[in-house]
Amino acid sequence: MSRMRRPDPQPGAAMTSSPWILVAAGVLVMVVLLVVALGSVRGRSTFPAAGPADPVMSLPGTPLTPTAVSATGPSPVAATAPVPGLSPRSTMLPARPTPAAPPPSPRGVARPVLPSPPSPAPPSAVAGRYSVTSSFDGGFIGEVLLVNTARTPHGWTVRAVFPGGRLVTAWVEGAEQGVFGFADGVFTYRSGFDLAPGQSVPVRFHIERAGTRPASCTVDGTPCADR
Repeated sequence: MSRMRRPDPQPGAAMTSSPWILVAAGVLVMVVLLVVALGSVRGRSTFPAAGPADPVMSLPGTPLTPTAVSATGPSPVAATAPVPGLSPRSTMLPARPTPAAPPPSPRGVARPVLPSPPSPAPPSAVAGRYSVTSSFDGGFIGEVLLVNTARTPHGWTVRAVFPGGRLVTAWVEGAEQGVFGFADGVFTYRSGFDLAPGQSVPVRFHIERAGTRPASCTVDGTPCADR
């Protein structure tokens, strides 16, 4: 008796008869997709790489410098954040006060010009020396000896003050006479000639009702010396 031949099983029929094969294939595909997704995520950097401009953590007590974030990256801010418990000291020196300018004078009004002090008169080329040649009851004879100390001839004027006095007469010994006067106790004698260099001449005067010492004695504005 001949054996009957069984028909070959169809592929679809095997898979249908074994459903766990489909489940295992689906799990395998999901695992592969998950691995691919994790690899692509790890390849991307979510944080910028640290560079020279990144802030460095400072030690406690050190002032921190805040940074401003711009389109090109973080940049240091000029202001320094104060540290609690410490008061910042200013490095700016106080400005010196500017002296106030004098107020301008109104237009058309001129400011008063203060006169400058007079300069002292130069010493006279003719020097004088006062003395008393003789004294008596009611008066005396005074003398001013004149000497030309310059190298050129010079005229001269003698001036002596005798408060309350009275002039009797005046003259020059051994030389040409000049012009003399007496007013309000002031005796003056102006030369009638010029003294030659090194020449000397005495001017004498008779005074009454006054002391023998004049209140002042000058020759061309220069005080007389005492003999």
